[in-house]
Amino acid sequence: MVPKTRVIPKILVVDDQLDAVELIKFNLKGAGYEVITAADVDEALKKARALLPNLILLDLILPDADWLEVCKIIRRDARISAIPIIMLTAKAAEIDRLLGLEFGADDYVTKPFSPRELILRVKRLLRTDAAPVELTATEFKLLTVLAQRRGRVQSRERLLQNVWEYDKLITLHFKLKWWSRR
Repeated sequence: MVPKTRVIPKILVVDDQLDAVELIKFNLKGAGYEVITAADVDEALKKARALLPNLILLDLILPDADWLEVCKIIRRDARISAIPIIMLTAKAAEIDRLLGLEFGADDYVTKPFSPRELILRVKRLLRTDAAPVELTATEFKLLTVLAQRRGRVQSRERLLQNVWEYDKLITLHFKLKWWSRR
């Protein structure tokens, strides 16, 4: 039996305040997460697209962009749109929280924050990724075919051919029938 390896979730922390980044990084690493950091939007988007983190902690007050625009960019990019986002900010007004959630954040934490509470919120959002899913060989092949053709409609016939290899079975069946008649 092959032992299961534990995948360490990656978290991208986007904040330009070094002291806040160090506090978050220390606590997330202590909780067993891999931490990637970015101090501006361009760096954050490049790292998100290249490293595909499991979660993004996004400060709303960044020097080079409007925070709502950053959230919109992430949610429109098919490659990274499904990554959960926790807004982490000093903006505590109700309108800011509502806007953050409306523009795609999965959670909203205001500064100053409790590191323990932040870790619990991170764990809650990543909880669905933690459990391994056992698949049969056919289920895995079907998932692979659908993932490779993401965004395209697949006909029943094509799936039967590509996953269950029906065309090969039918061809083999007719060849066997033909040989048995000889």
